Amino acid sequence: MMSEQLENKTLKRALQEAQAYVQKGGTLADAFKLNPKVFPPIMVNMTAAGEMSGNLEVCFDRLTTHFETANALHSKVKGAVTYPIVILIVVVAVVAVLLVGVIPQFSQMFDDLGSELPAATQMLVNLSDFLQHKWYILVIVVAAIVFGLKTEPGSLLYAKIGIKFPLFGNLTIKSAAATFSRTMATLMASGISLIDAVEQVAKMINNRIIREALLDTKTQIAKGVPLSKPLRDCGLFPPMLSQMTKIGEETGNIEDMMDKVADYYEMEVNDATDALTAAMEPLIIVIMGVVVGGIVMAIY
Repeated sequence: MMSEQLENKTLKRALQEAQAYVQKGGTLADAFKLNPKVFPPIMVNMTAAGEMSGNLEVCFDRLTTHFETANALHSKVKGAVTYPIVILIVVVAVVAVLLVGVIPQFSQMFDDLGSELPAATQMLVNLSDFLQHKWYILVIVVAAIVFGLKTEPGSLLYAKIGIKFPLFGNLTIKSAAATFSRTMATLMASGISLIDAVEQVAKMINNRIIREALLDTKTQIAKGVPLSKPLRDCGLFPPMLSQMTKIGEETGNIEDMMDKVADYYEMEVNDATDALTAAMEPLIIVIMGVVVGGIVMAIY
């Protein structure tokens, strides 16, 4: 019934393949594994847990809550990050038009004056000449930076910037804490083992440093170390996360504790996102004013 209602062709085809697989006697979880790009590991594992326990509908209900919450959080963070990036692109475009389209018209007039130009004006003319005649150097530099970010040191540097960069770093940490707590609560409440749950959460985290810290946490847990200790020792997450995890371990109620932590950090992410957006708006206006106004002053 679902496959007949869907307009998305990829999802429709995946469900039809799952239906055919189940009709042949396979499990629904194994059917989802046929299309790993459509059905994420958390859905496959929770479906398997639901089939084994006989509580499949409960697992799907938890998955619904998990994906809706995660999507809302992701959209909020993405919106906060997208806004300054778009404005930055507009600023770069405006400056490029001024340097390539406007400044050359003044350059000829400056040459006709036959006098020495002020340092700021001369620098502006030189930059304009560079963009007109040696723009390919800029393209090579940008390409080298993009390629460098895909290398081992580059990806590590990018991850460090994501954690340490002012304004955005705090948002990255809190977002990771919210994702970790919510996903752990969802998985463990469905009967997924602690080691497998930590591994799945690690794969969901985009930041490489945090992801590697969680994979190391999984290794520590396999050696018998409580979850709260590597979370505290890695020094990445806020202290509250490891403290609440330790309380959950001591009381034997870690799933509920993770749910409470997730609620707290999701609220923190929302507040941090709103604060970031509010701070970026006047900052971007000031930057635009300084850049464009500086160019105009240099011409005058």
